[in-house]
Amino acid sequence: MNIDWIREVCLSFPGAAEQIQWGDDLLFKVGGKMFAATPLVPAPVCLSFKASSENFAELTERPNVIPAPYLARAQWVALETRDALSAQELAGLLRESYDLVLAKLPKKTREGLSAAVLIEQRQKKATLRGGKATRRKSARRKPSRKKKMR
Repeated sequence: MNIDWIREVCLSFPGAAEQIQWGDDLLFKVGGKMFAATPLVPAPVCLSFKASSENFAELTERPNVIPAPYLARAQWVALETRDALSAQELAGLLRESYDLVLAKLPKKTREGLSAAVLIEQRQKKATLRGGKATRRKSARRKPSRKKKMR
């Protein structure tokens, strides 16, 4: 697990964005809310993320996994070493963190994110087709030719 792998996993989630904040921390956000953070410089903690209440209790019993400083009350965990969890397990936990934060966003923000994701998917499909967007002719409406009565 390295920063490039974490970026690849976190940015693969719909509507996820990255931001450098507090000088040297790389944050991953959805709808403006943080769901994972990793320092860009060596630090005592190499990755922090939100966990469900069940997973929080289980994870903090493992070696090299601690309650996240300043965020433990919100059920965030921190990894002290990069090999504290397997890559497959960590990818699942990062997705769970994303889902937990997404579920707490206001309905209007979630709807806006889903609309943005649909637009992004359409753009990707259009580029796969050679950049040409296709429309069905049957979907277009023809203007009516009714005469006005006097």
